[in-house]
Parts: sequence; structure tokens; C-alpha cells
Amino acid sequence: MIQIIKEPVLRTFLHEVAQKCFGDMVKAVVDIERGVMAIGAELHVDEEQLLLRDGSRQQDLWGINIYQDMTAPDWIEFDSMINIRPNQNNRSRCVEDVDIQKKIINTVHSLVSDAV
Repeated sequence: MIQIIKEPVLRTFLHEVAQKCFGDMVKAVVDIERGVMAIGAELHVDEEQLLLRDGSRQQDLWGINIYQDMTAPDWIEFDSMINIRPNQNNRSRCVEDVDIQKKIINTVHSLVSDAV
């Protein structure tokens, strides 16, 4: 079940979500302006669509994978098809802009209360 995370959750919650889908990883789409993220889908695009319906703007949404059993900084992978955006100078699946990566990391750390 896809859900929008607006308040901090524990890593154990991410672990429970991961067990239902991929086992060791949770796909997430982060809104770097609103400070929220969607999790729980098999595809980033489904999480992206939920956030767009919730008021997010396309240019603020970035797809990541969270490996909840790993430690920072390796637990966030900046890889998703939704990140391919030539009009925002992002021409690959990876989030290429270091400043955007930092905003993503800060958002995830603010929403996962026991992030390390």
C-alpha cells in the first residue's frame, strides 16, 4: 500500500514495508520542497503520481531506493527512471545535482527518526 510519510517513522517501519515488496529495499519518491515522501509501491512512478495528486510539483519529486538495513550514507541510492529530466539538466536515472542529493538526504533523515 502506497502512503505519504509526513511525520517521522522508525526504520523498523521501513523494514516492514520492505518485507512486503523487495525484502531489503524500499522505493521512495521524495518531495524536496514539501519535505514529504511516498513509499510502498513497486514502481516509483506510482508514488510520484500519488504525490502529484496530493499537491506536489513534478520538478520537486525525485526517486530513490532506501536500503533500511544499511547505514548512512550508503543506505540511500539515487536511482529511478523518474529522475531522467533533460529539462532540469538531469540526463540519467541518478540524481546528478549534489545540492538536490543533499535536500533528499535531509528530507529522508527528517522523516526517519532513527536514521544513521
